[in-house]
Amino acid sequence: MRRKDREITEFAEIIKIVDECEIVRIGLADGNYPYIVPVNFAYRMIDGQLFLYIHGAMAGRKYEMLRKNPECSFEMDIPLQIDCLAKQKDVTMRYKSVMGKATAEFLEGKEKQSAIDDIIMARHDETRNFDYNRAAVSRTAVVRLEVKEITAKANPITT
Repeated sequence: MRRKDREITEFAEIIKIVDECEIVRIGLADGNYPYIVPVNFAYRMIDGQLFLYIHGAMAGRKYEMLRKNPECSFEMDIPLQIDCLAKQKDVTMRYKSVMGKATAEFLEGKEKQSAIDDIIMARHDETRNFDYNRAAVSRTAVVRLEVKEITAKANPITT
């Protein structure tokens, strides 16, 4: 990391950023070009290990690619504001961001149902007790990303 002054090394602080993010961008290997796709997500810490959970239709490019190669990268960020620094005649973006590498695993059966109910639907107040169409679960892919590496940076708002 070039800007060590912006690096966040405390794992608890990294998790706070993850908690604030609504979208994770998954980077997948696709020949000469990476394929990057934004998805909403939920997460869970299990015995000190971070897992990200994504879901969607069982068909589609991202799921085909994850089945071929379960290794992926990810990025999530929170843009805060742009600051025009008159004294320095400079402009800077204030932000928080997280990047990392993960391995994907498709969940099935009770594990899949539990991930939907206890992790994905439980993430937000609006969905926590929502009576969703359970028949859709059989047509839904749920992928757990086991985070292997994670880094974070921030350029916080200063007062």
